[in-house]
Amino acid sequence: MGLIFIRTVIVFVALLIVMRLMGKRQIGEMQPYELVITLLISELACIPMGDPSIPLLYGLVAIFTVYLLHQIICVLDLNFNKAKAVISGVPSVLLNKNGIDDYELKKNNLDVSDLIESLRVEGYFALDAVEYALYESEGAFSALPKKNFQDLQKSLPVVIIDEGKFDDKNIAMTEKSREYYLNVLKQNGCKDLKKVLVLTVDGNGKAYLQQKGKKYKVLNLDWGKTLW
Repeated sequence: MGLIFIRTVIVFVALLIVMRLMGKRQIGEMQPYELVITLLISELACIPMGDPSIPLLYGLVAIFTVYLLHQIICVLDLNFNKAKAVISGVPSVLLNKNGIDDYELKKNNLDVSDLIESLRVEGYFALDAVEYALYESEGAFSALPKKNFQDLQKSLPVVIIDEGKFDDKNIAMTEKSREYYLNVLKQNGCKDLKKVLVLTVDGNGKAYLQQKGKKYKVLNLDWGKTLW
């Protein structure tokens, strides 16, 4: 018991030293390689702490080897732009002045609902209220709103069509039918439902329509009343 206690203390001190040497970002928002290194170190630390049959030196050598790899990667990351792009990745602009970038969504294994959810967390509910939205290389999300964004989201938008598929629950909220929205699509030059990237409407009848590969449109559906 006493041996395990001593080994644990030694490994804890070694880990503390390594984490301090890695810098403040290691305990904040981590790059992908930093997350991998952190996970590796945690696994390497558990083995010598709990198994007295394994020489403690083996665990310490492995931990400091990982630290050495971290330093090498940091040098490449800080001094070579091409290496930085390969190791850490680059920011992905998912929404721009033309609307949602479907290619960037797929590239990052995201869909429209993921983007809308991230925007709502930031306080932006209407897709047309945002000029740009992007994910940083470490996964942090940020958005640049339009100057009058508050005027563009006076009612909560709901998703009617998400990547070619109707949301019947939200359609019921609007007191309309699928046929109604199919007619809206036809009137705006879209005859194929599968080509619709997203269609949202708010309680005032303002709609955001974007076809895949095209710039978005903002439509005003004349409902004659405010629904919510």
